[in-house]
Amino acid sequence: MKFGLLFLGSVPLLLLIHCMCAFNTSKGDLRRFVGCAVREFTFLAKKPGCKGLRITTDACWGRCETWEKPILDPPYIEAHHRVCTYNETKQVTVKLPSCAPGVDPFYTYPMAIRCDCGACSTATTECESV
Repeated sequence: MKFGLLFLGSVPLLLLIHCMCAFNTSKGDLRRFVGCAVREFTFLAKKPGCKGLRITTDACWGRCETWEKPILDPPYIEAHHRVCTYNETKQVTVKLPSCAPGVDPFYTYPMAIRCDCGACSTATTECESV
């Protein structure tokens, strides 16, 4: 299952994410879940000159309540859009395998500690689809 992720700005653009999410279905039905939670996922970390490394970490996942309603004055719509985003993170650094000479083998990525529904901030989240 692939799912859209929210990234911290410090994550390199070459981050390839293939979500292999594991969620205990006894905790709830994901189709009905509304809210924001920390969830485990796996991605492939890569950078030029190094081989990729599969990493399992925690990220923010969920659906937040959102609404829009028409109004009579410009901009003619009142919108309330919240996204599942990072509230607290920890930076984790790993060493990528088989890096070419002169290539920095270290790769840093965020690990979610706490997530909340909130306004999309480009300082911590990729907001292009919002």
